[in-house]
Amino acid sequence: MSGAGRFEAPDEHDGHEAQGRPAEGYGGPGGRGAREHLGDGGGAGSGDVPHGTGGSDPVGPPRIPMPRASVEDGGLPLPHLADPGDLAPVPLDLSHDVLKSLLGAWALAACSVAETAAVEEHLGACGSCADEARRLREAVGLLHQPESLDLHPGLRTRVLESCLDRRPPRIPVPGWAAPYDAETARLDALLQDFGDAEWHAPVRLRWFEADTPTSRRTTVAGVIAHLLSVDGLIAAALGLEDPLAEVAEAAEKEAVGPAGRTEAFWRASHFPPTRSVRAPWRELSHGLVRTVSFTGGHAGGLTVSYGDFELPLHDAMLDRAFECWVHAEDIAEAVDYPYEPPAPRHLNRMIDLAARMLPAALAERRRAGLSAPGSTPHLVSAGTPGRSLRLEIEGAAGGEWLIPLDSPAAVGSTDFEVAHVALDGVEFCRLAAGHIPPQEAAAGQDGDRQAIRDVLFAAAGLSRM
Repeated sequence: MSGAGRFEAPDEHDGHEAQGRPAEGYGGPGGRGAREHLGDGGGAGSGDVPHGTGGSDPVGPPRIPMPRASVEDGGLPLPHLADPGDLAPVPLDLSHDVLKSLLGAWALAACSVAETAAVEEHLGACGSCADEARRLREAVGLLHQPESLDLHPGLRTRVLESCLDRRPPRIPVPGWAAPYDAETARLDALLQDFGDAEWHAPVRLRWFEADTPTSRRTTVAGVIAHLLSVDGLIAAALGLEDPLAEVAEAAEKEAVGPAGRTEAFWRASHFPPTRSVRAPWRELSHGLVRTVSFTGGHAGGLTVSYGDFELPLHDAMLDRAFECWVHAEDIAEAVDYPYEPPAPRHLNRMIDLAARMLPAALAERRRAGLSAPGSTPHLVSAGTPGRSLRLEIEGAAGGEWLIPLDSPAAVGSTDFEVAHVALDGVEFCRLAAGHIPPQEAAAGQDGDRQAIRDVLFAAAGLSRM
């Protein structure tokens, strides 16, 4: 049977048979039969049976056609383009129970396109499934929260407490030294995986001086050198070896306070500080904790000289814990790494120290001419109630402090309260570190505006390099 004869009188049966097997004319060498069939139009072919008429299905091409001429060359019509609407998923007709069973996969974006369309169409009409879908989506969101890879700052404390409850230490760390122990350990953990690039990342130290924001540019290694320099003041007070003794002697009177010792250390270094500064700082911090633990409460009466002022050892250790946390945040910001505030009970001790230092800071502002005297004609006597500001610190580490305004030795009194300021605990600490302007610190304030301004600027004035 020739190819032309095969297509002369197509009927319904012939059409299906043509789709099932190739015509004989297509098997010749080089596809000659195909070219004759498509080219001359002499047979019945597709010209006798228009597209869409005759049989129920159009005559299809052979399964494995041989090379042949283009359709345009044969004069045959081009195939019709599919309607773009045909590409849309056909909605599935699923029962309520089946659609409900697909909600979990839908929440995880694991359904097919057709299943997703069916589920979402069903959610618009079924309230119970819509509520269930919302709860499942929220649960999926909890599985992918962008959380810090750092451990919770209170985890170390909880683990240690659990261990110590089972076996108390023979020589415990005093409570007033615990914040310093915790903050140096957290900073040391942050530094342990730093490469050379991180150690030389630029850091800007910030503080307030004479009501003016001041800054100093250094590196991560330079910040650790600064902490080592100031920790040396406590080491000297405890009778330990001062790591900057030679540098301080060479600089004579310049290397007395924290800033002077740090600048002298930076200048004495032949090269910028590198990762090698971590080992002496770490060893010194361990030595301080070990020494105060052995001495216990007997060393609490010692004073630590900062050059322009002195602090009892208890407060000096809190001050060092506070500065360690603040500069750890500076380092974490420089390397774009998250860093949490201290544990609430440690943060509360740091806030208490700053609140107790505010009366002296207010008096210093008056002596420097930065603050106008209040309405009281003279400073009140020591131990006498005077004008007071209520400092309210919000958050887990918060509390309330009455700050005497007229004399460092005066007593805060609710009867003479003239102003009230509310701040978040972490924000207050950042204010005392000189990291935020006093004008932007208060969450709420009421009363004497001048007294509020003086206290906020005095808190910022507690900061130093």
